[in-house]
This record gives sequence, C-alpha cells and structure tokens, in this order.
Amino acid sequence: MSIAILGSGHMGPIIARVAAEAGYDVSIANSGDPRNIELIAQVLAPGATAKWAADAVRDADIVVLSLPVHRFPELDPDLVAGKLVIDSMNYWPPVDGVQEMFEDGRRGSSEIVAARLANSTIVKTLNHLGYHELDEDRNTGRALGVAGDDTTATKTVAELIERIGYDAVLLDSLADGRLLEPGGPVFGARLTRAGFEAAIEKARLS
Repeated sequence: MSIAILGSGHMGPIIARVAAEAGYDVSIANSGDPRNIELIAQVLAPGATAKWAADAVRDADIVVLSLPVHRFPELDPDLVAGKLVIDSMNYWPPVDGVQEMFEDGRRGSSEIVAARLANSTIVKTLNHLGYHELDEDRNTGRALGVAGDDTTATKTVAELIERIGYDAVLLDSLADGRLLEPGGPVFGARLTRAGFEAAIEKARLS
C-alpha cells in the first residue's frame, strides 16, 4: 500500500518516516518543486520519496493532508478526487489566526474539509498528538482516535495507525472528529485504549 503525504512542515515528514518504517511505500510533496524538499525527505523521512504533488497522489492508496490549515483553501479538490484522505490538520485560531472557512461552529474542521473535498473519502486522525510524540510514543500502548463516516475507509486507516505502533480507537462518525480537536478530551493526552475510550465517553455524556 502506498501513501502520499501532502505537507513538508513539522508533522508531514514524521508521518512519512514512521509510515516508511512500517513498510509502506511513501512519497512526500508540497505545493512546489520536489527538489526543494529532497533534503528534508533524506534527513527527516528516510525511505520516503519527494515528488510533485500530482505524481504522489496519483500513485497513492492513502493521501495524508498535513498542511498548515491556512493553506488548505489553496488545495485543488480535483487533486485528491476519488482518494482516501486522512485529515491530520487542526484549526487552532491562537496559532493559525482566524480562518473564515473553519469558523462554522456547527461542524468540526474535518467535516468542513469533507464538504470541500466532496469527491474524496475523509478520515480524521493523527491530529491530536505532537509531531515529536508521533515518533517517541510508538509501541507504548498509546491510543489514537480514528473518525470517519465510511466504515471500510476508517478500518483501512485504523490498520495504518496500528502498523505504525499505536492502538486505534474507532469513533462512530466524522462528526466525532470534533472530540479529537484542540480543546477536546483527548487532544494532546497520552492515554491507553481504556483511558481514551473513557475520556470520549465522558465527553459524550456531558
């Protein structure tokens, strides 16, 4: 299975590296010439190949959005049409500033992403831990949530989460991805599966 990472900032190269180490065929791209990120790939994501975004996505079974959220409006929805897309982005106004696209309080950020990428299948995960933790916390029993509306897609992404060294907790819907966002009960929390499930259930009851 092949994975394309869109985004070469803090998180993207780490996702690329842990996925490559888990045996996936991984490419990484940003909005420009792949020669500009070849050194990043070599140093931070050995095993991943820098490509043009269109080439990376065309060959991928899974596409990971690891863009700064303010760059998301620049993404052409046609680029990822028909693809299984992991949304690992966060909307966090104290960091990102106010982004009008994400100011709809009725929907979580991944629901907004899904509405814009209507021809893609969106699953939310990998957004609720830090980029340094993604490497450090592998195989420690830490749980990560996986939220989506498509059962097959969610299970596929859960398998990825398990393969890179985490316990996947499947949430019922993409709307439940709001529980994974900044300010949610599990954002930034190092929790085992039992603790993660308990925190989610407590938040739902309240």
